Amino acid sequence: MNRLTYIGIAIAAVIILIAVFAPVLATHDVNAQNLAIRFAEPSSEHWFGTDGLGRDIYSRILYGARISLQVGITVVSVSGVIGILIGSIAGFYGGWVDKFLSGYVFNVFLAFPGLLLAIALVAFLGAGLGKLILALCIIGWVGYARVMRGQVLKVREYDFVQAAKALGAGNMRILFSHIMPNAIQPLIVQASLGMAGAVLSEASLSFLGLGIPPPAPSWGTMIEEARQYFSITPHVLAFPGIAIALTVLAFNFIGDGLREYLDPKQRTR
Repeated sequence: MNRLTYIGIAIAAVIILIAVFAPVLATHDVNAQNLAIRFAEPSSEHWFGTDGLGRDIYSRILYGARISLQVGITVVSVSGVIGILIGSIAGFYGGWVDKFLSGYVFNVFLAFPGLLLAIALVAFLGAGLGKLILALCIIGWVGYARVMRGQVLKVREYDFVQAAKALGAGNMRILFSHIMPNAIQPLIVQASLGMAGAVLSEASLSFLGLGIPPPAPSWGTMIEEARQYFSITPHVLAFPGIAIALTVLAFNFIGDGLREYLDPKQRTR
């Protein structure tokens, strides 16, 4: 793995530790308001300054990491499981099953831009953490399913799979014991990149007012609240923006490194 991968792992590890120990690391109550010090510059009392309601930006960013990672991990886990199961069934059985799933169901979801479909779903379901996660899971499983289907189509032709069929192994045993363990490697890369996408989608929807409603310290909400004051107090917008950028870059670096590591051809180059 290259140097950027290790940088990504280090940044991701720091963000995870921040999210886990946010109650210990936070210096102020995330929702405590003090209008007398609104838009205060970074200082020893408020390390990242304060926002328009006098709330401590540093503490809110720490708790915002919790929200972002909670959304990312949940969306990747649920979408990955659903996508792996549906993609495996489509690739293994083929025929009309594959035609229906990959030819119709996949294409219906892929016909719309992901973020646009997420906006429509959240607008229909309503704002809130659970509904945001549900919307992202509904649009996120298709990518995993497509990758898994392609892998299963390849692996099911291997000699050890044909040998298992010749020995009388059932379809479920062949699929779960022989094909899926040997087809899941690219899904690891997909999951890492999916984490970055989920964090960015949560921030984007919260910025548009369709994600996690205030006063929850979502990074996207913090940026939306600060954008009109950027020319006067740029630090209010800069710190949550940097947090989003670092998180997305970290998981993208990890995904690129895993792709290189798991692909022998790229590793040789």
